[in-house]
Amino acid sequence: MIRKVKHYLEHLIEKSTDKKASEKEEQLLESFVLHEYSNNNNWDEATMGDKEEVSNAIYNTISLSINPVRKVRKLNFYKYAAAAAIVIAIGVTFIIKNDTKPQMLSLQTTAAMDSLRLEDGTTIFLAANSQLSYPAHFTGKERAITLLQGNAFFKVAKDPEHPFIITSGDIKTKVLGTSFHIKLCRENCNVTVVTGKVNVSSGAQSIDLLPNEEAIYNNSKLTKQPVTETILANWYKEDIELNDVKLNEVFTVLRYKYGVKLELKNEEILNTRLTVYIKNRASLDSILEQINYITNQKFEAYDNTITAKR
Repeated sequence: MIRKVKHYLEHLIEKSTDKKASEKEEQLLESFVLHEYSNNNNWDEATMGDKEEVSNAIYNTISLSINPVRKVRKLNFYKYAAAAAIVIAIGVTFIIKNDTKPQMLSLQTTAAMDSLRLEDGTTIFLAANSQLSYPAHFTGKERAITLLQGNAFFKVAKDPEHPFIITSGDIKTKVLGTSFHIKLCRENCNVTVVTGKVNVSSGAQSIDLLPNEEAIYNNSKLTKQPVTETILANWYKEDIELNDVKLNEVFTVLRYKYGVKLELKNEEILNTRLTVYIKNRASLDSILEQINYITNQKFEAYDNTITAKR
C-alpha cells in the first residue's frame, strides 16, 4: 500500500510540474496538501531550515528519484511541501541545510549524459553512469563539490577570491577558472586540462597542469604526462567530428554519452583509424551503422553492451 501511495504522489507531482495534470488531479493534490497542513501547520525554521531552501531540496531529490537526468524547476513551497514531505517519509531522502553544513544536492546519470549550471556560472557536463554532489549555495572561501563516480567535464567560472575544488576519490583538483576533464574509476583518477591552469593533489603529492597535460593517480601515486587521448576535449559537445582517431576513442565517446560497455573477442580492431561524425541526439544504432560501414565490421548493441559478430 505504501509503495502504491508513493508512486501515485510522485506521478501526480510530476504531472502538475509539467502542467499536464487535469483540473480534478490538481484539486485532489491541493485537497491532500490542505488536509496535511490542517493537522500540522507549524514550521520551525530553527530546526527545519528555511522554507524556500527545503522546498528546493525536496523537489531536486524527488525529481532525481523519478528520472535521474530530469531538470528541476522552482516550485511554490506552500502548495506542494506537504505532499513532498509525505513522499519523503515513505522512501525518498533529502538533506536539509543546518547551521554548520550547506544543503547538498546530487545529480546522477544512467544511460545518457546530462549537464548542470551552478549558481556561480560554472557548467558541468556529466557523462553517463556518473554521479556528482554539490551545494545549493556556495559559502565560505572555497567552491567545493564532489565527483562520486564516472566522468565529468568542467567549465569553471573565474573567481580568484574563491577557488573551485573538486574532490574525486583520493585527489583534489583546485582551479580559479578553466576547463578540464576528470575521470574517476574506483580508486584511480585522471585529470586532463584543456584550458587554464589546474593543481591536482593527494596528501603530500601536488602537481600543476597546463593545457594538454594530464595527472594520473594510480596505486596511491600521482604522476604527470602529456595528453594521449584527444577525445577527452570533445566528448561533451553536442555535435562531434572525430577525424582520423582510433576506434577505441570513438567507443570512449559512446561510453560517456550512452552509458554502454564494450565486449570484444578481438581487441586489435580497436586500433583501426577512422573519421566519424556524431550528431546531437543521434541514436546509438545509427552511429554503429556508420562505424560498420567504414570498418566493414558488424557491431551491435544489446542491453547496453556493444559486441562484434565478425
